[in-house]
Amino acid sequence: MTTRKQQRHRKGLPIWQESLILVVVATVMAIVVKTFFLQAFYIPSESMQPTLLVNDKLLVQKVSLWSDEPERGDIVVFDDPGDWLGPDEQHEPTNVVSKGLSSVGLLPTGGHLIKRVIGVGGDHVQCCDGSGRIMVNGEPIDELYVLDPTAIRHREFDVTVDEGYLWVMGDNRDNSADSVAHLGDPGGGQVSVDSVVGIAWVRMWPLNRMGGLDDAGEVFENVPDVPME
Repeated sequence: MTTRKQQRHRKGLPIWQESLILVVVATVMAIVVKTFFLQAFYIPSESMQPTLLVNDKLLVQKVSLWSDEPERGDIVVFDDPGDWLGPDEQHEPTNVVSKGLSSVGLLPTGGHLIKRVIGVGGDHVQCCDGSGRIMVNGEPIDELYVLDPTAIRHREFDVTVDEGYLWVMGDNRDNSADSVAHLGDPGGGQVSVDSVVGIAWVRMWPLNRMGGLDDAGEVFENVPDVPME
């Protein structure tokens, strides 16, 4: 027979303690997810149109970076390599609640850049062939995702990407602070692989365009791994 003393002993924690424990556990789990698995971001500028529009909300995945580096065609989110961010891309949370939610990955954040990988370490990237197409390792690529494929045909460049770095460009080539725009900066416009936060995976908002992002890897299928002599 259970006594009243035993019943009192089995009584659960006070509600405030249970709530505190749940908040702590949820916060820790959110931080773990943000650090190792997924993180939310929003698009602050027009640099990735037409693929991504201003105020689109994205999830970027980090799992593939555990064992591999970004590949050509990937859309990557990365830390500012050095004053690349414009005033429209420097938005940060302005109140305590927003800052708290952002810190654990529960609110889309700004303060990063998002571009498409065109060249990886060792690649020879040039602009352009007679049709205005970028060439990677001597192979011209047909970029159907670009807003205006001819936008940079007169901005000549010829670079070899360093190992451990990426050559990145916006899909809106005429309005993007990317590797081409920063060619004359220290580092020559290249972005360190170590600065990549994640790879764009799925659009969460707006609802009428929710879904996974198209895989552009096929654009680079014919690109040889070794630059052509």
